[in-house]
Amino acid sequence: MGSAVITARAAATFDPVGRSVATARAFVRDTLQGWGYTDVVDDAVVLTSELVTNAVVHAGTAADVLCLRTEDGVRVEVSDHYPEREIPLQSSGLDFGSPDREGGRGLLLCAALASRWGVEYTPEHKHVWFQLDLPERPVGIRSAGPVLPTALLPVADERVRVAVVQIDGSGAIASWNEDAAFLFGYAADQVAGKQLTDFAAWPHTPGTSTGIADALRLSRWEGSYGIRGADGRVIPVYASHLRVRDTQGEPSTVCLLVRDHERAVLQTPVRAPVDSSNDSRTADPFEVFIGSPAPDDLDGLLQRTVERARDMLDADAAFLLLATDDETELEVRATTGLPSARQRFARVPVEAGTNRYSSARMPAVHEDLTAVPGAVPLLTDTGMRSVVTVPLKVEGRLTGSLGVAAEAAGRYSNEEALRLQFAADRIALAVESARLGELERLRRGSLSFLVEASDLLAGTLDRDQTLALMAQMTVPTLATWCAVYTIADQLAEPYLSYVLHEDEERIDGLKELLASIAPPDPVPTPGARIWPAPAQAGHEAALRVSTRTLGRDAPLSMGAAARTMLETASAVGGETVVLPLVARNRVIGMLTLGKPSDEHFRQEILELAEDLSRRAALALDNARLYSERVSISQSLQRSLLPPGLPDVPNVEIEVIYRAAGEGNEVGGDFYDVFPIRDGAYGFAIGDVCGTGPEAAAVTGLARHALRLLAREGFGGPAVLERLNAAIMDEGERSRFLTLLYGELWPQEDGSALLKVVCAGHPLPLRLRQDGSVEAAADPQPLLGVMDDLELYEQEVTLEPGDVLLCVTDGVTERREGTRMLGDDGLAEVLSVCTGLTAGAVAGRILRAVERFAAEPASDDMAILAMRVPEPDTF
Repeated sequence: MGSAVITARAAATFDPVGRSVATARAFVRDTLQGWGYTDVVDDAVVLTSELVTNAVVHAGTAADVLCLRTEDGVRVEVSDHYPEREIPLQSSGLDFGSPDREGGRGLLLCAALASRWGVEYTPEHKHVWFQLDLPERPVGIRSAGPVLPTALLPVADERVRVAVVQIDGSGAIASWNEDAAFLFGYAADQVAGKQLTDFAAWPHTPGTSTGIADALRLSRWEGSYGIRGADGRVIPVYASHLRVRDTQGEPSTVCLLVRDHERAVLQTPVRAPVDSSNDSRTADPFEVFIGSPAPDDLDGLLQRTVERARDMLDADAAFLLLATDDETELEVRATTGLPSARQRFARVPVEAGTNRYSSARMPAVHEDLTAVPGAVPLLTDTGMRSVVTVPLKVEGRLTGSLGVAAEAAGRYSNEEALRLQFAADRIALAVESARLGELERLRRGSLSFLVEASDLLAGTLDRDQTLALMAQMTVPTLATWCAVYTIADQLAEPYLSYVLHEDEERIDGLKELLASIAPPDPVPTPGARIWPAPAQAGHEAALRVSTRTLGRDAPLSMGAAARTMLETASAVGGETVVLPLVARNRVIGMLTLGKPSDEHFRQEILELAEDLSRRAALALDNARLYSERVSISQSLQRSLLPPGLPDVPNVEIEVIYRAAGEGNEVGGDFYDVFPIRDGAYGFAIGDVCGTGPEAAAVTGLARHALRLLAREGFGGPAVLERLNAAIMDEGERSRFLTLLYGELWPQEDGSALLKVVCAGHPLPLRLRQDGSVEAAADPQPLLGVMDDLELYEQEVTLEPGDVLLCVTDGVTERREGTRMLGDDGLAEVLSVCTGLTAGAVAGRILRAVERFAAEPASDDMAILAMRVPEPDTF
C-alpha cells in the first residue's frame, strides 16, 4: 500500500463451500462498519462477493480475506490456493471478456469500482487486491478574517451577552433566555406569548427596507434594529435570524441579539475577493443563492433551494421537481409551504395535456390558477392561485423544474420569472451533479441488495419460506407493507398467500382488508402498475367507521375494532403498486407493495423491486416444482409400503423401517407380513441393490409378486423361483435382490412353526429364553443373478419366549470408521433382549444401530421381530 500507514487489520479464511460467499460478505461489511467506513461498504461487499466466488466456487479452494485500514481508505485482499495454476505471461492489457457473461466479472468490477487494484500470481496461489479510497469531503468556510493585533480587535464588555429569543409561527415569543432578561429588563414570564413587534423599534437603523414581520418570515436575516427595554429606553441591537422547524414540521424563528456595538460577535463579514488585483471579481452566484457551505447531500440541497426560492420572491410555497432520464416525467423531490409532504416522489408527465405539466420546458407565469385548472397538478387543492415556474437545464437537457406559488392572484410577472430563472441556471449543474451522485450510490446499494437477495432465495426450496423471504426483503427496505398473491394454475384465481407490514400489529387488519377486495388482475406486462383498490377500500372503510362514530353521543368511546380499521386505512392510503411474478412464461403470482397515506414510490425503488420480483418469481416457481415433485414421489412411495400388519394369533410382530435419502419414504429395503389362508401367514424382508426410486420400483414388484404367488398356493421355493424369473425379465432395469421369505403357522400348543428360505439375505437370528442366539436358516443364492435356481425351505419352531429377528444389511453393515457392527455385534445386542416384547426388541436393535456411529445412516434399514409369548402373557 505504498507509504500508507496501516491502522487496523482483520483476516478470515472461508471454506470452499457455496455459503462461504455470504459469510465473507458479512465479514467485510461488519469489519468496515466497525471501522466507520460506511461510505465504501457497498462497493467492498460487491467486490469481495465476486472474488470469493471465484475462489471457493470456480477454483474450488479455501479463500483468505484480509482487510487493511488506513487513514485514507481500505484495502481488501483475497487469495485462493489452486494447486496447479499457470502463471500468465506479461501482456499489454487484460482481457476481461464480455461483461454480459455469467462468470469472470470480478476483475471487471474491480476496474469499475476500485480506486486501485491488482493481481499477483505465484505457482501456489492467486492474490487479488483492491483499494477503495474514502470520498473527499470538502471542508468549506464562509469567511475568515486575518490575524489582527490585539489593539485592533473589536471592543466588547467584559462578558458578552447574547440574547436568544425564539418566535413561533404566529410571531409570538416562545422562548426568552437569561441574557435577554439582563439586556432588556424583562423576565421570561413577562414576555411569553406576546408579539415581538410589541418590543421591537423598527426601523432603528436607516436603510432597512423590510418590516420586522417580513424579516421573521425569511429563512435567514441579519441586521440592526432596536428593542424597547423595561425602562422605556430603546436599546440598539444587532440581530441574526434563522428560521427553523421542529420535528412536527411547525416553523419558528430563532433570533440571536447582541448590543449594536458588539455586532462583530454575530455579523457575517463580507467575503473578500480572492485576487485583489481583479476589481471586477464578484461573488459566486451559486453561493449567493444557496449560501455557504452548501449542503453536501441531494435532499439537503433541494430543500435549501426551495426555501431560498420562496424567500427570494416572498412566496407562500415553493417546489422542485427532477426529470426522469428520458425527460418524460417529473418527480417531486422537495416542497415548502404546501399542506403536507404527500406529494413527495409523485410523478407527473411533462408534455401538454390534461393533468400534464405543460410549463416544464419554458418559464411560465400563471396569474390565477382558478382560470386554468390543472395547469400545475402539484398545486391542485392547495389554495395556491398564482405561480411562476422555470426549467432546470444542463447542456440543453431538461433536468428539473423550480416553482414558487402564492395564495393571492396576480403576484408574479415576467420580472419574477427572470429572477427565478437566473437562480435556476446557477444551481442546475450542482443539482444534476448531486442527483447523479445519489443515483450512483443507489445503484451500488441496489447491486449489493440484489446479491444478498439472490443468495437468500437460492438457499431454500420451501414454498412458505420463499414467500416469507420475498416479503421480508421488501419491507421496510422498499415499501411499508407487502402482499404476495399466488396462482396455482392458469385457471385458478389469485390467492392471498402472505402479508407483511413493518408494524406487526397492523398485519391482521391489513390481511382482513385485502381479503375483502378482489385481487389484482394477473397481467404479465413487465414493470410496476398502480393498483388503487386498497386505498379506495381503506378510505371507504374509514368513512363508514367515522360516520358511525359521529352518530354516537360520545365519539371518544371508539372501540378497538374501529381504531384498528382507521389505522389500516391509513396504512394503505398511499400509493400501491403491483409487479407480476413471471416464471417460465407464466404468471405465477403478484408482488404488491404499498405506502402509507399520501406517499409515493421513487422510480429507482420501483426498478429495484422489478429486478427483485424476477428473481423471486423464479425462486417461488422452483419451490413449487420441488414441492410437487416431493408430493408425487411420497405418494408413489407410500403406495409401495404394506397397508398394515395383520393380527397373528399368539405371535407378537413388530417392524421398524428407515429409508435413506432426503424425501424418501421407501428405498431398496422392504418388508411384508400378510395372511395367506386360514391359519397361515407369509412374511418377507428383502434388500434391492441400490437406493432411491429405481430400487423402490423393484421393491414394489417383489412385494406384490410375493403376495400373489403365495396366495396361489405355491410353496416358498416356488414363490422365490418365479419372482427370480420376473426380475430377470426386467432386463436392464433388473436389480440384484436378497430376500428372506417364510410362512408362519401358529400351533395349538402355543408354539409357532416357520418354513423359511434365505436367498442371499443376512441370516435370521433366533433368541432362546436362556439368552443363546443362533442362525435360524442356511444361506442360499440371491435373486436376479441367474435364471435357474434350486432353492429349498427350512423348518424352524419357535417355542414360547423365543424371538426371531430378521434385518437387512443396513443394520449389520453400520460403520464407524473402519469398525462395523456385523453379525456378531447384532447377535451380542440380541442376546440381552430375553423377556422383552417384540416391539422392545426391535427398538433396542434400532438404538444400538444409531448409537454405533455419530453420522446418520447412509443405507436403508428394516427390522422385523417376531416373538412367541409365554402362556401367562396371552
